[in-house]
Amino acid sequence: MLIGCAAATFAAGAMAARAPAVDQALHDQALEILQKSIAFKTVDGAGQVPAYAEYLKSVLVDAGFAAADITIEPVANTATLVARYRGTDSKKKPLLVIGHMDVVEARREDWERDPFTPVIENGYVFGRGSVDNKFDISMVTATLAKLKRQGWKPKRDVILALSGDEETAMVSTQKLAAQFKHAELVLNGDAGGGLLSEEGEPVVYGLQAGEKSYADYKLTVTNPGGHSSRPTKPNAINQLARALDRIAEYEFPVMRNELTMAYFKQSLPKLSGPIAEAIKAYLADPQDAQAIATLSADPNYVGQLRTTCVATQIEGGHAPNALPQKAVANINCRIFPGVSVEEVQKTLTDIAADPDIAITLPGSGSVVSDASPLRKDVMNAVTKAVHARFPGLSIVPSMSAGATDSMHFRALGVPSYGVSGLFMKDSDEFAHGLNERVPVSAIDGALAHWDSLLKTLARQ
Repeated sequence: MLIGCAAATFAAGAMAARAPAVDQALHDQALEILQKSIAFKTVDGAGQVPAYAEYLKSVLVDAGFAAADITIEPVANTATLVARYRGTDSKKKPLLVIGHMDVVEARREDWERDPFTPVIENGYVFGRGSVDNKFDISMVTATLAKLKRQGWKPKRDVILALSGDEETAMVSTQKLAAQFKHAELVLNGDAGGGLLSEEGEPVVYGLQAGEKSYADYKLTVTNPGGHSSRPTKPNAINQLARALDRIAEYEFPVMRNELTMAYFKQSLPKLSGPIAEAIKAYLADPQDAQAIATLSADPNYVGQLRTTCVATQIEGGHAPNALPQKAVANINCRIFPGVSVEEVQKTLTDIAADPDIAITLPGSGSVVSDASPLRKDVMNAVTKAVHARFPGLSIVPSMSAGATDSMHFRALGVPSYGVSGLFMKDSDEFAHGLNERVPVSAIDGALAHWDSLLKTLARQ
């Protein structure tokens, strides 16, 4: 996730002074769930997703859920969790709440703290997944457990459906999307959310209604190799490096749609400084080169302007005293709606400008999906939840620059909305990076957020 990622990064967290009053026992349970969630090393290949799912199931069963209403199913080397909170009207389509249990890899030697040992320090919970996506999973789980203990009765079924490989192949996501393709709508805790200024003031709440697709491209160079004492040309590593430099310098054409323009327009009144001036100029003239350059230099906004492609992995050579026989790089692209993966592949081939470099598309979990309609019931429910904390704050439909599970539901015609309960400063955003953290003060506001959303939308 990059909240509002997931970016124009709608990050996460909350201001303690404005957080709704929440029972201390509920706060403590939510924090405990988050800490225990972080401790499960749910990276690809570690095999801990099923164990994490079993832990979440135990929390819900302890709150009164029937064990038969919670299913954990193996999928490839991961798993899905489905927990059904039964409503009073079986004829109504269910409300689906989704998220992902897996996290991006984190290496102990790179972090200041063990990424899978949760630490509370200076008002933050540190650990891999503390934001992406175990915070909202923990808040939703705590909220559902509380509602079950209180005997709340929704009209329609509320189904918690958690995937296990959103960060990689999305095989489990595809399974869940096919299983619940007749759901009324999807609420996704892995997208959307609130942005605070560096002074701690709320700027905007982003409701994710669309997202980019993504693709990983493999660039491969093979040479005969030989002894390093007899250097020859071409050299596979040098060839690949030159191509990567050319790709790094390339900027895809600027594009826009209703979601991105709405985000810029609605967030402008709360911003100041060079970014505010650039947004104002861009709205007045989407071809303004200086405005585009300023926004492109900011990681929060570049994803809202164009397709982006970056090198994320590289490997080459087979021995320190031998010429490389092979060099391989991965280019990760976040593709603007309306642009095909084949079109991007052709562009990369043209930019690399080396016929000896093979550029292939190994395959990914990404699919192209249209934006979800801005349903009045969803907009009203989100507005109610957000304005309970920040009266009058702009609710802005947004497009995630990153990819989430929602794409697979949208592709099957299920309206899906990123509605994270987190508000946070941009400077606190470390999802997918080192020393990921989330403010403890975010908990109460997020719990109230999910309580409001579920009660409003599940009773309709």
